[in-house]
Amino acid sequence: MILIVDDKYENLFSLKSLLQLYAYETDTASSGEEALKKILKNEYSVIILDVQMPDMDGYEVAEAISGLNKTRDIPIIFLSAVNIDKRFIAKGYDSGGVDYITKPFDNELLLLKVRTFNRLYQQKKELKMVEDALRKEIEMRKKSQQEIEQINSLLEFKVEERTKDLLQLNKDLENRNAELAQYAYLASHDLQEPLRKIITFIKIIEEKYLAGIPEAKQEISKVIASSERMRNLINALLSYSRLSAASLFTTVNLNEVIKDAVADLEITVKEKQASINVCTLPDIEAIPGQMRQLFQNFLSNALKFSKKDVPPEIKIYSEFVDELSLDAGSRNEGRYIRIHISDNGIGLDESYIDKIFVIFQRLHGKTQYEGTGIGLAIVKKIVENHNGLIGVNSREGEGATFTIVLPIKQANNTQ
Repeated sequence: MILIVDDKYENLFSLKSLLQLYAYETDTASSGEEALKKILKNEYSVIILDVQMPDMDGYEVAEAISGLNKTRDIPIIFLSAVNIDKRFIAKGYDSGGVDYITKPFDNELLLLKVRTFNRLYQQKKELKMVEDALRKEIEMRKKSQQEIEQINSLLEFKVEERTKDLLQLNKDLENRNAELAQYAYLASHDLQEPLRKIITFIKIIEEKYLAGIPEAKQEISKVIASSERMRNLINALLSYSRLSAASLFTTVNLNEVIKDAVADLEITVKEKQASINVCTLPDIEAIPGQMRQLFQNFLSNALKFSKKDVPPEIKIYSEFVDELSLDAGSRNEGRYIRIHISDNGIGLDESYIDKIFVIFQRLHGKTQYEGTGIGLAIVKKIVENHNGLIGVNSREGEGATFTIVLPIKQANNTQ
């Protein structure tokens, strides 16, 4: 809206008619005081201000308008028929005007200036709105950033606290595991001596007093067999408990380890006419005794769970992989070695795969196959001690393939 200020009605009417003809919304004031009151209530994009007015001239009105924060940006165009000297024009600019037009004026020139200053005012107003919006956006982002920093700080504190708690829990768990392992070792060790005496004296009774009593001899043989199974179970518990003890990693030749394990099982291998084919395996950082136990358990299982009247065929082969995965693609070189131990034995139902690595889990009756149910639990524990993975693929009656993935070099090894 455009405000026209003039003390003469005919001037107000003519200017108002001219501007309305070009679709400008207008308002009028017949004195400086009235103009200032309207300016405080309404918003104007341009003010056309007469210089010569009683009580309060145009210069004073312009100075008052320019002195207020709300109105200082409104462009003021002076109109004068009397004060046309340069010093009056300069005074008009000094008091806050943006232009000074002398009467009589050209209507087209006045309209051009009004259009220009009106557009500039609207653009300036829009720019100010954009600046205000940007300022608010910046303030909101600063606030959001501060909130994010506070949340991050809180999260870091929570993570640090949680990490400390987990480290302490892990430490407590390790201590308890060590205590349990020590207890299992001591309990198993202490059970060995009385069990040894039981077996010894039962055999003496069998040989000395039951030689002529077949029925009694048969029953006492069951006692001896049960005692032997108990001794095997205690030995297995001793082996399992030793896995929790701290051991040093060193460079291990896996081919030599497997060779020693096969030598320990030489009698069983000959009895079953088994064939064992081993590819060339690399040296890795490992615990030698545990590696020997691992392969001895694998080979012993493959020999034990062979098909009746079918010579066992056992193959051990490997490939390099670059990640700790049972399914990753093989490479010429890698950070891990994936080893497969396959056989042509009785295999197992896939629904039991998750159970076979659990301690004391047996899938067959004691009368079918001897064992303690600890062998594969020991294997899994050894693989975990070496920061590796273990898995198995098998079908009942079609053999089994065990797969282990082990690091070539152990992280943070302080051998």
